[in-house]
Amino acid sequence: MTDLEVRHLSKTFGATRALDDVGFSVAAGQIHGLLGGNGSGKSTLIKILAGVHTADPGGEFRIGGETVPADATTPALARRCGLRFVHQSRSTFPELTLAENIAIGDRFPTSAGRVRWAQLRKRTAALLERFEIDADPRDRLGDLRPADQTMVAIARALQDAQGAGSVLVLDEPTASLPEHEVAVLLDALRRYARAGQTILYVSHRIDEVLDITDAMTVLRDGRHVITRSTQGMTEAELIEHIVGRPVERVFAETTGEHAAAGEPLLEVTGLSGGPLRGVDLTVRSGEIVGIAGLLGTGRTELLRMIFGDLPRTAGTIRLGGTAVQPRNPGQAMKLGIAHVPEDREHEAAYLDLSVRENLSAAEITKYWVGGRLRRPPERRDADRAIADFAIRTSGQDALMSSLSGGNQQKVVLARWLRREPRLLLLDEPTQGVDVGARADVYAAIRGAVSGGMAALVVSSDFDELAHACDRVLVLRDGRITAEVRGAELHRQRLTELVFTKENTP
Repeated sequence: MTDLEVRHLSKTFGATRALDDVGFSVAAGQIHGLLGGNGSGKSTLIKILAGVHTADPGGEFRIGGETVPADATTPALARRCGLRFVHQSRSTFPELTLAENIAIGDRFPTSAGRVRWAQLRKRTAALLERFEIDADPRDRLGDLRPADQTMVAIARALQDAQGAGSVLVLDEPTASLPEHEVAVLLDALRRYARAGQTILYVSHRIDEVLDITDAMTVLRDGRHVITRSTQGMTEAELIEHIVGRPVERVFAETTGEHAAAGEPLLEVTGLSGGPLRGVDLTVRSGEIVGIAGLLGTGRTELLRMIFGDLPRTAGTIRLGGTAVQPRNPGQAMKLGIAHVPEDREHEAAYLDLSVRENLSAAEITKYWVGGRLRRPPERRDADRAIADFAIRTSGQDALMSSLSGGNQQKVVLARWLRREPRLLLLDEPTQGVDVGARADVYAAIRGAVSGGMAALVVSSDFDELAHACDRVLVLRDGRITAEVRGAELHRQRLTELVFTKENTP
């Protein structure tokens, strides 16, 4: 039995063909993966399903036994047909109670103009029991563990759906979850599917997709590549479908023999503050050094202290042999330090500005002469960066918000590398970025360090650290507890070390 069928779906934005005659089926009661690189058409397809975008004429959906022209979908029609959505930005409210979050919209029961709180809490309690969420309706959402918060968003989406006949679309549901919380959420999704819920699961995390899905569809450059059972699919095969080239070539630019590291460029001794309790580390010019650790170990704080964005209580930082004390990011930038933060959307990308303006943001004074902004050189530099970093955009005047996550990250990285920093600090540089764009990002970093720069990289993806870094330091309990390089540098070893106490190197 099929719960959702997409037929001949196309979508054109100006001269860009975002979707080209895409078709696939999702079986009832299954978890079906939807994968593809940034710009593959996944987001466009989801927005058409939701009625946010209108498809080109000629395509259609078959949803719960009803056939709908794809150019006639609306949010109301999608909801009537049984489509429910939980987006990466969940639109939940941490400061409100679970009952209030469940009722957001038009679901507050009222009588004589007053909210019937007892009825709402009773309804919420039944919903929490149905979805096996161990919480009270009066609990504040922000006090729940991250996985439970996502499950509340799912429960809210499905509260008036009947399971069979409805399709839950999850867009990157684990993108902001630590590894142990991911397992909790995936177990819950398996329970929902066993109970008959059909789930369309959109994710960049290949290991999760292989683990949880029954079948999968891959899109590339707006076209359908393959729909098949997940059983028997290997990670290498899936990556090749997504990227269009064998897995051994994906990280070819970032692996293999590298030039020998130079003299120490960054030396940190006894760095303390927040969760950090005496961090010692050295990064040499020409090196990419990774930081592996669990959420809350101080990974982000380490980078921000070096960048002058967080105060430290003790410790010294030496850059190129000279002691430095950056007290704010401006001072750090003058010292030749660059920082790409984890939260791209809120801390790095200016979504309402153009690609050109985003590229120029870190060196805008370069283009001001005599009180006037010199547009011609700014435009020339923007075109060069777009070409050098393979940024997929309709042009330098396109809004940053129109780019995929991977291309936004390339813009942010290009902005900093144009300054030719001595030290590049990267916090989760490929979060929400597809495997092909990850290779492009690390190829750019490798090219920069080959000129003498040094890079310090924090990532929750241990495979990525093993592929892209020269060596990896393990941060545990606020200290560096191990160093991994050479033949030992692989995901399994890093996973062991972040959970195991080791002697300080």
